[in-house]
Parts: sequence; structure tokens; C-alpha cells
Amino acid sequence: MGVNDALECDGKEKRAPFDSFRILKNGTYYVAHNQSKMTMINRLLPFYFRCLFVVSLSVILCVWDIAEGCTNIVVGRRASADGSVMLTYSVDGVGIGNLHIIAGREKVDPELKDAVEADWEGPTFRVVGYMNEHQLAIAETTWDGRPELRCKDGLSYSRLMFLALRRCRTARGAIAEIDRLTRTYGYSSSGETLCLADKNEAWIMDIIGKGPDEKGAVWVAARVPDDSITVSANMGRITTFPIDDPDNWLFSKDVVEFATRKGFYDASSGEAFSFRDSYHPDISEYYVRACASRVWSVYRRVAPARNFSDEFFRGVDGAEEYPLFIKPDKTLSLHDVMQLMRDHFEGTPYDMTKGIDAGPFGSPYRYRDLTWEVDKKKYGWERPISTQQASCVWLAQCRAWLPDPIGGVFWFAPDDAYTSCFAPFYCGIRAIPECYLNGRLDRFSWDSAWWICSMVANYAYDRWSRVFPDIQVVQHRTEGEFLRTQAAVENAALRLAESDRAALADYLTDYSHSCANKVFQNWKDLAGKILVKHNDGWLKDPGEMPRGIGYPEPWRRRVIKERGEDYRVGGG
Repeated sequence: MGVNDALECDGKEKRAPFDSFRILKNGTYYVAHNQSKMTMINRLLPFYFRCLFVVSLSVILCVWDIAEGCTNIVVGRRASADGSVMLTYSVDGVGIGNLHIIAGREKVDPELKDAVEADWEGPTFRVVGYMNEHQLAIAETTWDGRPELRCKDGLSYSRLMFLALRRCRTARGAIAEIDRLTRTYGYSSSGETLCLADKNEAWIMDIIGKGPDEKGAVWVAARVPDDSITVSANMGRITTFPIDDPDNWLFSKDVVEFATRKGFYDASSGEAFSFRDSYHPDISEYYVRACASRVWSVYRRVAPARNFSDEFFRGVDGAEEYPLFIKPDKTLSLHDVMQLMRDHFEGTPYDMTKGIDAGPFGSPYRYRDLTWEVDKKKYGWERPISTQQASCVWLAQCRAWLPDPIGGVFWFAPDDAYTSCFAPFYCGIRAIPECYLNGRLDRFSWDSAWWICSMVANYAYDRWSRVFPDIQVVQHRTEGEFLRTQAAVENAALRLAESDRAALADYLTDYSHSCANKVFQNWKDLAGKILVKHNDGWLKDPGEMPRGIGYPEPWRRRVIKERGEDYRVGGG
């Protein structure tokens, strides 16, 4: 995710810190939710009050830097156990992860004055989170790139994502529309990797602007092989690429010429053109560690037989970089991919539950900043996929053999997925439950799923080895129920799809709401149980008096080593 994104209306951007906005189509109304105040905007009102809002979850992410970048995993359809194309996104930054629906429309409003909105003759599609009604999903990670290529004018990456989601049916079509929009209106963000998935295929796209003197962007996109996966983690992923394989590789017409003209690439050097080396050069040692380590951790888990080395992200000279695509040792289930988004390098030399920095209870979380200095020497914590700064984590499941309203599932977890729970939201639903819409960063709410999940997580962070097992039990039980019932739910939905599309939408909405409300209630109950069981450092089991269990022996031995004489009692 990137820096302060904004609510865009009538061609102007308005900052929206600590706000939550939603757009829902409700008869003849567009509904906007701003700081818990509902505004009904009737189409008969003047244009200023009824312009179409373009809203994303990024509205509420207020601060970002490389330490709090995002992570995407892309799974091709033959790399998945059931034929799904899958895409994940950990939306990391300071903000609240609410879920929204953007309404579609059948045709262009003739009175629409925003040039970008009016620059589209066809219908626009309903969007649930980051997935549209045709099962197209788009995610991103930011990688900065050359600062001289930043430009204040043009479309931000987040607006491009949602314009594409609202207009396009396929990943390939979205790439073409993003290219057209940047050529027409310019590009204002830094370097980005966009990951795009539809029900048949997935693509990964690196893009960066041309700077203040030229309109547009340069980019290259690669089709993810059907039997492979890829990972994006805040560092440009595409280096060299073929120019004669349009089925699998697409790029802007001037991607090489622009780099040559700007002096980023010397064609006479005899070296093949590399997009990342040209547009994201001189990547720092810690940047590589914080980004490439996440790629490595996914690859080591899905393809252990390949024994991927840690040398590249640890900065060893001459170390081999991780490939853009790999084939997993076995096909990945939906649950497997959920679990890949839960990672603190467990079981490796970089396991964040180990060492003095994990504290007495093995916490895998390191509070910001990630880098610091002591005696003029620089240090940096590991940067895992799972982070306390995740506003939400989602997984888009896209399936070509099912009707779109059923085939597309937007699995959504508020806050950090490690301590939260994925709930299914079908792309054919009509509305989002209130508990997933509510919440603002500057005010706790018992009615907000995000705040409840965040509260449970914060109970666990500093007493991880004691508290997390309680969370894991409820997480496994709740997600397991959703996964076990998915086939039966969809079989019932298929019968409705053949007879009553309106009833299908109601059925999918009701089921998605029931799952979301179950997560909300389970995590409310869990928060209370954790507080009672671990209150004041005691351990209280049901029906028993609280008892002291102290600190783990390895931690006590460290205390003795450092301050043993201060605490020694008796003559033994």
C-alpha cells in the first residue's frame, strides 16, 4: 500500500484521515459512510451531491513506508488443488481494514463531469473489496523506484486499480486499460507491482511513471504460468524478459527506449535490458532483506525440495536471486494459501519467536521502527509476511467452472491474519455486514470487527506462547467450518442460479453475513476468555482458582546470567 490515498470526487482529491467510507447501491441511492454518519445521496439532487464516489480500502491507510509494505502471493490454476486461480494481499500500514462494496452502473451518467469517470462508454461493475463481479481481483505492493520518475499529476495506483476493477472482466483487459489510462491521464505514484487474477489466469505487472516532464508510465507484465506461483513483496520482480511472446509477456512500447534515453540503460553494453535494474537500481542491503526474505519464506514452504538458499536476502555477494515463478512441490489448497499468509519465519534460523528479542514469551512481533542505531552502528529487525501493522489480509479465489456470483470468493480477515480469521464474501453479494463496515482508527468500537480482532491480537503480542494457542484453537475451528461447508453452500447456490438470480444474491449475501458475524462474535467471546484466563499474569482454567506460572526457564536463566546476584536469596 502507498502514502495517503484519498476519496476522489469530481476530479478532486480530498484527504480522509481516520475515516471509513462505503458506497452501496440501495435502490435509487448511493450511500456514503463518513465517520459513522450516513449520507443518502438521491439521484434527483444536484450533481455536486450525487457524483459517483471512487472508494477503496486505501482511503483509510494514512501512513506507509518500506518497513510496512505489503505482500502478494499469486497461484496459477494448475498450481492449486482445485483449479482455482488465487491471489492474496496483506494490506500493511497504519489504518483500519474495513470492507466495502462499490456499486456498478449500467451506463454512463450523461451529467458526469469528472473526465476520467466520463471516459468510459460501457457499464461499470460492482466491486466487493478488491474483486469485481466477474471474478477479477487486483492487489499491489509498492517499491518506490527512481525518485526522479515521481510526478504529482496523473492517476494514483489505487485509482487505477479500482478503475480497472470497475471496467474490466479479465486480468489482460485490466492491463490494457491501465496502460490506456496512464497514457491519457498520466501516473502519479511511485514504482508498483500489480498482481491481477481472473478465473482463468493471473499476471504480475511492474510499473513506474515517467517523471514530471512526460505523461504516462513504463511497465512490463508477465503471465503467471498455470502450474506456478509468484510472490511480490515491495521490490520489483521483473528483470529481463522476451519481446516476442505476447501470449505471456506484455510491456509498454517505449519501456526500453525511455530507459535508454534517460541514461538508465546502455544498449551498447551488450547486457540484456532489465526492467528492475533500470527503474529500481541501487537497492539497499536492508531493503533486500526486508523484501526478498518474504519471497524466500513462501518459496521454502511450497517447494522445500528445492532447498532455496537464504544467501540472496542476507546480502551474500554473488548469491543467486529467487526466480520469478516456481512450481510448488504439491498443489496448494485454499487452506494452504491462507496459511502462507501466516508467517514469521518459524522453523528457520530467522524464527522471530526465538531469541532475546522475542521476550520471555516468544513474541514474533517487533515494534516500529524496524531499523535503529546503537553506537553509530545500524541494525534492523526481520520483516515477516505477518505484521501487526496489517490493516487486513485477503485471499481472492477465482473459479472458471462456476457462475461468477458463486465462483468468486473474497476471503477477508480484519487486522493481522495470524490472529484473525478469513471469512468468505462471495462476489455476488448485495451488501456488507455492519460490523465489517464500522470502525475508525482514532476511536475504539465494540461494533467493529477490526477493533475486536485487533484487541485479541494485542492481548497476544507480549504473551505470545501463552495466549496464541487459545486464538489458534478458535481460528482453526471457525475457518475449518467455513471450508467444510463451502461445497454444500455452493451446491445450493447452483440450484438457485438456474432458477432465481435474485434469490441467489440474497442467499449468498445471507451466508456471507452469517460467516462474518460468526467471526465477529467468536472473536468477541475470545477476547473475554483471554482476559479472564490470563488476567494479571495468572493462569485461570475454568472452575479453578488462578495460579501463578511465572516465566519460562530459558528466560529465567537469562535473568540470572545478567542480574543473578541481585535476585539471589538464601545461601544455596
